[in-house]
Amino acid sequence: MLDDPVKTVVGDRTAKILRSGLDIETVGDLLRHYPRRYAERGELTDLASLEIDEFVTVMARIDTVSLRATRPARGRKGTLLEVVVTDGHGRLRLTFFNQAWRQQVLVAGRVGLFSGKVTVFNGRRQLTHPDYVLVSAGVDPDPGGELDEQAAAEAAAAFARALIPVYPATQGLNSWQIAKCVGTVLDTLPELADPLPADLLARRALVALTDAYRLIHRPESKADVAAARQRLVFEEAFVLQAELARRRAATAALPAVPRSPVPGGVLESFDSALPFDLTAGQVQVGREIAHDLSREHPMHRLLQGEVGSGKTLVALRAMLAVVDSGGQAALLAPTEVLAQQHHRSISAMLGPLAERGLLGGSDTGTRVVLLTGSMGTAARRQALLDAASGDAGIMIGTHALLQERVGFFDLGLVVVDEQHRFGVEQRAALTAKGVSPPHVLVMTATPIPRTVAMTVFGDLDVSTLTELPRGRSAITTHLVPAGDKPHFLQRAWQRVREEVAAGHQGYVVCPRIGGDDAAAPTDAGEEPQGDPVDGEHRRPPVAVLDLAPALVDGPLAGLRLEVMHGRMAPDAKDEVMRRFAAGTVDVLVSTTVIEVGVDVPNATVMVVMDADRFGVSQLHQLRGRIGRGSAPGLALLVTDLEQGSAARSRLDAVAATQDGFTLSRLDLEARREGDVLGASQAGRRSSLRLLSVLRDEDVIVAARTEASAVVSADPELSAHPALLAALSAYVDDERGAYMEKA
Repeated sequence: MLDDPVKTVVGDRTAKILRSGLDIETVGDLLRHYPRRYAERGELTDLASLEIDEFVTVMARIDTVSLRATRPARGRKGTLLEVVVTDGHGRLRLTFFNQAWRQQVLVAGRVGLFSGKVTVFNGRRQLTHPDYVLVSAGVDPDPGGELDEQAAAEAAAAFARALIPVYPATQGLNSWQIAKCVGTVLDTLPELADPLPADLLARRALVALTDAYRLIHRPESKADVAAARQRLVFEEAFVLQAELARRRAATAALPAVPRSPVPGGVLESFDSALPFDLTAGQVQVGREIAHDLSREHPMHRLLQGEVGSGKTLVALRAMLAVVDSGGQAALLAPTEVLAQQHHRSISAMLGPLAERGLLGGSDTGTRVVLLTGSMGTAARRQALLDAASGDAGIMIGTHALLQERVGFFDLGLVVVDEQHRFGVEQRAALTAKGVSPPHVLVMTATPIPRTVAMTVFGDLDVSTLTELPRGRSAITTHLVPAGDKPHFLQRAWQRVREEVAAGHQGYVVCPRIGGDDAAAPTDAGEEPQGDPVDGEHRRPPVAVLDLAPALVDGPLAGLRLEVMHGRMAPDAKDEVMRRFAAGTVDVLVSTTVIEVGVDVPNATVMVVMDADRFGVSQLHQLRGRIGRGSAPGLALLVTDLEQGSAARSRLDAVAATQDGFTLSRLDLEARREGDVLGASQAGRRSSLRLLSVLRDEDVIVAARTEASAVVSADPELSAHPALLAALSAYVDDERGAYMEKA
């Protein structure tokens, strides 16, 4: 029944709206379209929580009603009925054109449910021509809007209950109409096969699936809602973790070539030449990776860590171990700037070990080769030859590594840097270049909360670096409230001058590139991640090409400034970075193209313009570009927002802590969690309906334990047909292919 098309129970017209507006195609989809909240008699909706362009249903009290004539249109006069409703604090306007008769029922003091799309007119939020149901004497409903008699009767039945489910709605279908569709299914719902094993239900005191659907859609009390949510949240976590457990088992069964270093090899030579000791964390993670590489099954490991914790060094040691075994390693970077930075830094760390076969190179070393899309024909041809012949033990590149003509002699390890910037198709294209499945090491400098790692990366083993290498300086972060106190911004520019006068360098980061098109955003890969600020009408974000000349002629006059952004030719960007790294540029005015991987130890100060337009983790990444040497770093976050706004509070949090894991939780709380199986890349809606990877941490941990035990005992799930069916529905062909490639 759950797989039946939804039109079998609601009719073609409603089914079309459900499909196009809410992505509901089956009866099961409809039952899993859970209420967003529940309206209670006597409890009004918080109108301040409404979001622009959202279809909402609110319970509110009519405050004022006014009717006025509108300007004649085509020779005919019209009327505008304006109804203002309130929750006792905020106000929301309802507008009805040429429907003066509604003022007979829309009377001040009456309470009702009002449903429509939230828009803004003249700076005020409103619902235009909303549907509504009014409550008379606190009990009997009085229908309005476009309700027919049957819908009105059903609305009345809903009002007879203490809790009224309020559903996410869409154009042409309001909350109580969706409730009617759900009710039609519930009236004929049979006992459903349960994907959760019976012993698990009993052990964790969870209600059965059929009961959960009835309780969440037709609750008699808050206890009913709690019991239904507890069961459905656990089911989401359990089914997800069961699928991830199956993927882990399938990966473990694949063959791979063991890759171990050899005595006197390049890894041993590299370690002996290091001018510093590895941190305890680097040693421990190195052991974990070495153990994985030595096995006959492919490593799939996530390496995460704080900004500047030394992940690249750990990855390099893994690559050298593979080179020692006769294999090759490929490092995939998301931008040419980062690929070039990796090539320079790895070559510098290896020294003669990176120049085997060249004059002055070490006979026990290897070759480190760069491959990017902007390389000239001759250099590109040589890079391809080095990869195919095996002369290049380490290949570093961008998407150019993924092209069909790129072949490897023996690809043994794939390292993906900042993996969230690559789609699964791209990662799959590179791993497919190995003769046998290569080992895979995924790196991210964005710290990931534990339960996110257990869901987004649930089929990977996770290693974490938390401590910074000795000698790394602290970074102090301050807010610069340019809107409240413009002179603070002038002081920020003075601090930049002071750092340069002391022999250091600095960054100025802007959200946009700018140029001829004032509205043009930054280029792909540089878009600020911050959310819009409460729908406010604000000036355009500060742009690199606008700010740099103003700084040269103003507060930073006399300093050596350069600009860098994603529209520049790759060679031009590389030349700017070389000059900046060499110290011949005092201040680099840039977009977020310098967000990751850029390592200039002499840079000590960073000014981030319109910092509120960036995400929390993105700001943490940006400030990680300074304080990488012996001198302390100073990050100045400029904002024109007033104190008390949500975005301003997030900036306060960034300034208050250097703990990337704390900030990553805050960042996730501030934005939608998204689809843990990659809806944004697979083009699907979120598979998380009730489960929250932050709020439900204990549930996810418990579900992972339970699911792993079930899959371990019964890999084919032959004794669990309902769970197998749930997995088939949950991981359809498209998402299954996504997970396979991921």
